[in-house]
Amino acid sequence: MKNKSKASKTSEERRESLAKLLQEQGLKIYNELDRGEFPKFSVPSRSVSNIVYDKKLRQYILGNTASIRSARNMSQLRSFTQLIWLAFFANKLVQEKKSSTLRDIYYSSQAFSIDFEDQPESDNIIVDLEAVLARPREDLHIFPEERSSVFGDLTIEYTVPGYEGKRTNLSDHPDGYLIGPSLSSAELVDTNAELVIAIEKGGLFTRFVEEKVDKKFKAIIVDTAGQAPRSTRYLLKRLHEEMSLPVVILTDGDVYGEHIAMVIKSGSANAAHLRELTVPDAKWIGVWATDIEKYKLPTIPMTESDIKRIYDLQKDPRYQEGMWKKELEVFLKLKRKAELEAFSKYGLTNITDKYLPEKLEIAKSL
Repeated sequence: MKNKSKASKTSEERRESLAKLLQEQGLKIYNELDRGEFPKFSVPSRSVSNIVYDKKLRQYILGNTASIRSARNMSQLRSFTQLIWLAFFANKLVQEKKSSTLRDIYYSSQAFSIDFEDQPESDNIIVDLEAVLARPREDLHIFPEERSSVFGDLTIEYTVPGYEGKRTNLSDHPDGYLIGPSLSSAELVDTNAELVIAIEKGGLFTRFVEEKVDKKFKAIIVDTAGQAPRSTRYLLKRLHEEMSLPVVILTDGDVYGEHIAMVIKSGSANAAHLRELTVPDAKWIGVWATDIEKYKLPTIPMTESDIKRIYDLQKDPRYQEGMWKKELEVFLKLKRKAELEAFSKYGLTNITDKYLPEKLEIAKSL
């Protein structure tokens, strides 16, 4: 049984640390006003030119370029005010231990006469605040609507108000547990699992639960629901670091599946301002382009969009060597793709009885 690492921060420690960051930002603005200065924020630039791939960290990060958003500049006054209000509102959420959705934030702003043209503008200011604090919105108790799920032998202890100290095991519900705010902030207590399997498809997640993959392979199963939401990527990182569990990734056999795996490993350009969402040692075990031929899977033709995506990724430094480069080249050669469900051609349990054991064995050498 693996117990939670004592070196990891507790939910309360993270909350206190974030509250201190927000208070420091507020105090800075107060002091500037007290000195008769125009208050300002230094906002790290999220432009393409300031996003670089760090080979040591094995993820995208922001460079050193930042812009000053000041109350002095009339053209910046609107976004400056929006950022001030969001920091205030986030501090309220953190202090009161309440959560909100991206949509909630957009509508809540109207109660304070803060003018957002639409939700995308509101979402963009939230990312600005993340960049200023270098902390993800989930730490601010702000979550998107999308959810993925988790199932397996993992005991968690809730920290949300009204449930503090209550424990549950994530194998107790046959449909798995949604990776929502309460689970994201829970303490990971102990597990008998030896592996985490992240899988792209909800249908296959259900199949894996039905076929008792968690018991057969001593695994925690995570449905990423396509491109993994950030709360899911954060949970995968916690499982890897706090519980010392290796992470393997199963996706459809297409260029988008390959990129879903890469984002779990090394992040996305859109989240280059964050450092807590990657599992650099995670292993993509399929479906590879070479698996399509090896297992004689039913395929469908690639679209022009698929092919363009391959060319785009070939320019990405993460796809310049090893299996990542090779599999893109094979996809481009085949110009065909296969879904995880394609294994059903050989029987409903073929993917769990034959393919998965073979790929887990291969993973040991990756």
